[in-house]
Amino acid sequence: MPVAKVAVSAATYWLDKLYDYNIPENLNDAVKIGVRVLISFGRGAKRCEGIVLGIENSSAYPKLKDIKAVVDVEPVLERELLSLAVWMHNRYFCTVYEAAKAMLPSGMWVGKDGSTRTKDLLQEYVALDMNAEEANRLLPDLRKKAKAQAELLSVLLETGDVSVTELLHFTGCAKASLVGLKEKGIVYFYKQHVLRKQHVLKENRKPIPAMTQEQETIFKKLKQDSCCGGHISLLHGVTGSGKTVLYLHLIQWMLEKGKSSIVLVPEIALTQPMLKAFISYFGEQVAILHSRLSTGERYDEWKRVKNGSAKIILGTRSAVFAPAQNLGLLIIDEEQEESYISQNSPRYNSHEIAQYRSAKNKALLLLGTATPNVSSMYKAQIGRYSYYNLPNRYNKRELPKVNIVDMKEELKKGNGSDFSTLLRSELEKNIRKGEQSILFLNRRGTNKLVTCEACGFVYECPRCSVALTYHSNEQRLICHRCGYSRPIQGACPDCGGILHFVGAGTQKVVEELNEMFPDTEVLRMDTDTVRKAGSHEAIINRFVEEKVPILVGTQMVTKGFNFGNVTLVGVLSADQSLYAGDYRAGERTFSLLTQVIGRSGRGNLTGRAIVQTYHPDNEIIKLSAEQNYAEFYQMEIALRKIQNAPPFTLLLSITVSGENERQVISCVNYVKKYLNLRLKNQNSTQILGPIPLFVVKVNNRFRYRVNISCEAEQGQSVRSLMAEVILKCYSLKEFRNLSIYGENNPLE
Repeated sequence: MPVAKVAVSAATYWLDKLYDYNIPENLNDAVKIGVRVLISFGRGAKRCEGIVLGIENSSAYPKLKDIKAVVDVEPVLERELLSLAVWMHNRYFCTVYEAAKAMLPSGMWVGKDGSTRTKDLLQEYVALDMNAEEANRLLPDLRKKAKAQAELLSVLLETGDVSVTELLHFTGCAKASLVGLKEKGIVYFYKQHVLRKQHVLKENRKPIPAMTQEQETIFKKLKQDSCCGGHISLLHGVTGSGKTVLYLHLIQWMLEKGKSSIVLVPEIALTQPMLKAFISYFGEQVAILHSRLSTGERYDEWKRVKNGSAKIILGTRSAVFAPAQNLGLLIIDEEQEESYISQNSPRYNSHEIAQYRSAKNKALLLLGTATPNVSSMYKAQIGRYSYYNLPNRYNKRELPKVNIVDMKEELKKGNGSDFSTLLRSELEKNIRKGEQSILFLNRRGTNKLVTCEACGFVYECPRCSVALTYHSNEQRLICHRCGYSRPIQGACPDCGGILHFVGAGTQKVVEELNEMFPDTEVLRMDTDTVRKAGSHEAIINRFVEEKVPILVGTQMVTKGFNFGNVTLVGVLSADQSLYAGDYRAGERTFSLLTQVIGRSGRGNLTGRAIVQTYHPDNEIIKLSAEQNYAEFYQMEIALRKIQNAPPFTLLLSITVSGENERQVISCVNYVKKYLNLRLKNQNSTQILGPIPLFVVKVNNRFRYRVNISCEAEQGQSVRSLMAEVILKCYSLKEFRNLSIYGENNPLE
């Protein structure tokens, strides 16, 4: 009897392997590599789902359970993605099934009863059940006896097959009349799969914009790179340099060769503007994949990609798994963004997945950005990536002129507001001239914390080790980590003293702007305002079409948008991300500031920017104001070498979390001792910690970590050792109820 090798959903990480199951005779034809099956697992014969990764003629085990049922008619994952799932298991400390599940749209996940959340949407159609001449002969008699039926038949003769809903809407007739035609044998009903698409091309296709000489030169070189098989190229272009134009021409070239392209963007907010542009150039060949789609929409888009009708896939992080047919190009736009790294299991990095798929498909991987990731630039410098530079804005537009404002001087002058005198003055000018402004502050809510002036009491989250943020719209204090909220009191709950509101957020900034400019409309774009589906697009559309004077936002307004009428950008707190206690803090700050400054002056008018800071002499702030990436990179790479940080080493970690802090600390100490013992002869490997995470408690779980720094060549062996110690911890009773996981280059 043939045997299926199955990755089982109920298998935890410490039990994960491929399990053998008999293929019953009645399922011989249905069980294929890549289909999902229903099986029983464990001593309790728990019914669960699995995915078939291989089929063999026999098994080394004498007693095997049978596969109960097959979920899919055809494989949901091809062999390339199945091998990727196994690779992810070894690299990201997840189960094979978890990796495979991450590749499928959520609507396809199987429930306990074996059904999926979403199925094909079927629409009822009506068609003639006789030839047109015969039907025409019946019309005169129908007009005398059944006028509604005659009207329906007349329209059917003109249009041919049509949906029942549309036919009844167009004619105004009742369905009973249509059923009457069916009973007379004149028409018949059938059902057809229709797409739940949220994007429809309403305009004629446009030609792709022409390239400049500079872009044309790079385009020719990128075409050569694509012929090398699995090549990686870094495209470094200042904000507004026309990187998207190059993307479009490359995609068009791939289409001409019959190849598909995947384009990743870092934020959902960026997908809609880019989607509209892509559809205007490529029409129905574009599919979109991101988490804001309904489960049905995402399922339909995924199916369009899988069957090859969509050859251009645009989406956020998880779109890297799209089942593209004949993949020729992968583009990661704003490649430096950390949103490309998943913070939930499997904790994958889209860059690494894209590199894997690029190598397997012999496809070109293009990394595009105005501020390259330091590690990417280093690889370009040592020749692992090709490097191309667009140093000028498209059509030779000038970069914004930047003023750095010392907020300490503002305080000395008696200005304690969040707006410097210069920024307020420039906002007034823009309002008068009908030009638009963007204000960036990477903190939502009204105030960062609420404290008592008398006793120092601070409202803190009872479940997390962070202060609660005050949101004036809701009149509540909210934890941005776990979502806990509570109403605010009128006085200090400890001593009855006066409450002091510290640190402005986007809500507070909008309130201040409304006071300063009462007749001027202000839009806000942050996590609080874009929760509903379509809210991103609604805010951006209003800003563009109605030319609303001011847009206030968090980092979702800093990248990707091309607002022609924006001539002023204000950065309210440039210091905020500088001192995060992470070796990437400087890189994050430089990238954020450079990107947001680049939103200004992208149209025909010259742009300007005002950066407010308490540290005007900080080199990172000065270099970002100058848009001087080259000097920033030289400074940062030298610092990384001194720190022995990536890209000169690999940084791996094992994190332990649990409700009992003492138990968590005991476990991380065990992990460190185990690693030290096994790595004592490897001088190039360092075990760092254990240390608490920056926010040690989240949702009543304490979090501690051990970091491992090693050379790239040791990565595979160190990961194997990490998997070994994680499995060992899970096997020990004293560490029961703890969550233990490994990560590559952890973000937090």
